[in-house]
Amino acid sequence: MGVVAFVLFACALVLIAGVEWPRVSARFGADARASRKRARRKESLTVIEGEASRDDDFQASVERDLANLPVLEESDDDRSHRQ
Repeated sequence: MGVVAFVLFACALVLIAGVEWPRVSARFGADARASRKRARRKESLTVIEGEASRDDDFQASVERDLANLPVLEESDDDRSHRQ
């Protein structure tokens, strides 16, 4: 009777492990480890809010740079070759 009880007990353990595996792997598996690592990295990040004047300065510098770009004028000879 001891061997039968041992086999039934082993089967019960395997059944319980199979049923609980998704919950256990979600808590202790590779995905859980990766999400904990990501959460630790995110804790050290800080959000820096931009100032409106910095954005305006950037926009003004881009417009100034675009205005200073050289522009090539097309001559009448260049236009006639395209046609």
